[in-house]
Amino acid sequence: MRMPELGPDGFNLSTVFDTVAHAVPDQEVLVWRDRRLTYADMNRRVDGVARYLVGRGLGCHTPRAELAGHESGQDHVGLYLRNGNEYLEAMVAGYRARVAPFNVNYRYVEEELLYLLTDARTRALVYHAEFAPNVAAVRDRLPGLQVLVQVADESGNELLPGAVDYEEVVGTPEPTGGMPVPSGDDLFVLYTGGTTGMPKGVLWRNDDIYVTSMGGTPFGTSDPFTSYDAIAEHATNAGGGMRLLMIPPFMHGAAQWSTFHTITGGGAIVLPDDVHRLDPADALATAVRERVVSIPVVGDAVALPLVEEVERGGYDLSGLAAFNNGGAPLTPGVRDRILEALPHLLVMDAAGASETGLQMSSMSLKGMAAGTATFAPVPATTVVDDLLTRVLEPGEGEGWLAQRGRVPLGYLGDEAKTARTFPVIDGVRFSIPGDRARFDEAAQIVLLGRDGVTINSGGEKIFAEEVERALAAHPAVRDVIVVGRASERWGSEPVAVVQLEEGSTATDAELLAEAAKHVARYKVPKAVVRVPVVERSPSGKADYRWARAQV
Repeated sequence: MRMPELGPDGFNLSTVFDTVAHAVPDQEVLVWRDRRLTYADMNRRVDGVARYLVGRGLGCHTPRAELAGHESGQDHVGLYLRNGNEYLEAMVAGYRARVAPFNVNYRYVEEELLYLLTDARTRALVYHAEFAPNVAAVRDRLPGLQVLVQVADESGNELLPGAVDYEEVVGTPEPTGGMPVPSGDDLFVLYTGGTTGMPKGVLWRNDDIYVTSMGGTPFGTSDPFTSYDAIAEHATNAGGGMRLLMIPPFMHGAAQWSTFHTITGGGAIVLPDDVHRLDPADALATAVRERVVSIPVVGDAVALPLVEEVERGGYDLSGLAAFNNGGAPLTPGVRDRILEALPHLLVMDAAGASETGLQMSSMSLKGMAAGTATFAPVPATTVVDDLLTRVLEPGEGEGWLAQRGRVPLGYLGDEAKTARTFPVIDGVRFSIPGDRARFDEAAQIVLLGRDGVTINSGGEKIFAEEVERALAAHPAVRDVIVVGRASERWGSEPVAVVQLEEGSTATDAELLAEAAKHVARYKVPKAVVRVPVVERSPSGKADYRWARAQV
């Protein structure tokens, strides 16, 4: 089959999926429990969902060229789903219908859910039946929400009035007016997690996010694909593609990026049987059964339970090649345990943000661990000075971590924040979401931490993530988040919210003594707050708003 021509607007994610589906129709794209969907199977299901959205009058109403960066000319469909084939199908169907899908955090309570769906100007919502009561509680306050598609699950909740069952939608025939032609200018919308402030909708062009972060640039190169034919050839020649065990939720940007990287190579996404919580034994048994090659993790919250289960024994993981970490830091102690338990593994750390895409990475092998929080940047990643006037040269020191070139258009509905986060420097548009970094003499970037969680104490800057790593070095610390609290003497002072290993008798003094071995005295927390469990987002990211409430 002759693939579509690549127009001046570049790649769109619907046509990328369709291209691979025609190149390797009989290869598996998603495996979950007893479901084994081939690319051809899923592509047909995507068609049905896309046709339904178009048939309901949803789509693109204003060309991109007529809009400012913070504006959207498309209808928006929320994906209020746990992991499953429906998430990936509905996501691709949105792009095929020229309706912009966006991620909904299924942990949100009523007030947060209402805020998000209002901010996103939601016209359609695809949701699991377990969340039907939450949808029912807010739908009357969302006059723009016109389309409800309910995915059946084990909850047994009945279909909401006016909603349609997802499996009925899958068989929708093509509308009489035909289907729209997706564009590389169509939006990829990713809501930030809201763990440091209110969630914000980051607006990317499909072409830009695909090229920077979702497989449009082959691994190990800096040159994007030049055509859909090249993508088809790549998928065909990949020998069946990579099999990846997806533990993080699809609602997390890094999970979506990893998924499309895998799809571009004609690979398969394998889901653990249990998608409600992390069950390490279930995840590893699935990895062995399905011969997965890579396991993405989101910091210690995902990696630590997995490596503990590996240490218990009983798993033949000789075919596993890599742990890929992103979205949250992997502490040196946990990384060392992974490499000790699985010495043949490559541990790859990637860093980036919703507003930048993938920015930099590091790789560790047993006996050859990368430096802590030290990364090799991609060509578009750099550090700019504090005043946002120029790009720093290697060795010039600390500044703002930045991305240039293919960056988001803006924040949905927020012109002021768009201007602040995406400034123009010397005629080039940058993305500077707020991470502090140092550009060292070897042209490596040392990530210091997010400015929004930096603690200014007595005139000194304390980066929370650095102190968290220091405390995590104590063997009794299961998890930790460090935040600032008001101090009459210092203005603000660091406090550690700590979850200890079960049965631990470590004292506060012992924990702080360990931290003092790794960071300067002024960075050592002034107090320790012990909690039964450190709360994190479903993806594993630190929830700093929750931690501040504890202190």
